[in-house]
Amino acid sequence: MKLFKPLLISTLVVGIAGCATDDPNRRAKTGAGIGAVVGAVIGNSVSHARGAPIVGAVVGAIAGGAVGNYMDKQQRELEQQLAEEAQNNELQIVRLSDNSLKIGLASDVSFDIGSATLRPEALDTYGKIANILKSYDKTVIHVVGHTDTSGSSDFNQNLSVNRAASVGSYLGQSGVPQTRIREEGRGERELAVRTADNVKEARNRRVDIVLKPVVEGNEQAAWTPPPYLGG
Repeated sequence: MKLFKPLLISTLVVGIAGCATDDPNRRAKTGAGIGAVVGAVIGNSVSHARGAPIVGAVVGAIAGGAVGNYMDKQQRELEQQLAEEAQNNELQIVRLSDNSLKIGLASDVSFDIGSATLRPEALDTYGKIANILKSYDKTVIHVVGHTDTSGSSDFNQNLSVNRAASVGSYLGQSGVPQTRIREEGRGERELAVRTADNVKEARNRRVDIVLKPVVEGNEQAAWTPPPYLGG
């Protein structure tokens, strides 16, 4: 099985190059095609979350020494544009140890209870986020849904998946390339506040948007699902 992916890449690369023999722009097109193939294989190997993992072909990479400044600038812009929402305790922006940014949004602000349809009043907030994400295209966007422990675990898992999908779809409709977006639901498995079963704890009902930088030489790490994010 270890030989499968390199063989697949080689076969597809040969096919791409062969099809372009008579094309005057063959070299540029072949290079782009190879990047897409390699990126797709790498991306699919690191996560089963919903989305289109294409490394390198979709977003550029940041040189290691420039990652901090790139994410600093993005964080400042997010904080400026979302200051009102943060003041109203509707969201929180946190810098993670790997230079990723987490935008934690309260699900109660975004969704009605038991629903995965974005509330009309939440669309402006997600629109602001989308506008900034479009300007910082060297990141992979992980949308992770969470629930409290009320209701069955199966219901909560499905609800978290559907809420993440709603947020990811809206970001895409707002102009963020879907190929940068990964969506997953974690149900009640990662509580921000530990509770017993069947407890309606609002702080556990949340959607996290995690922005992972694509770092030159370690691009595939950006597609790896974020670890437990806590509160």
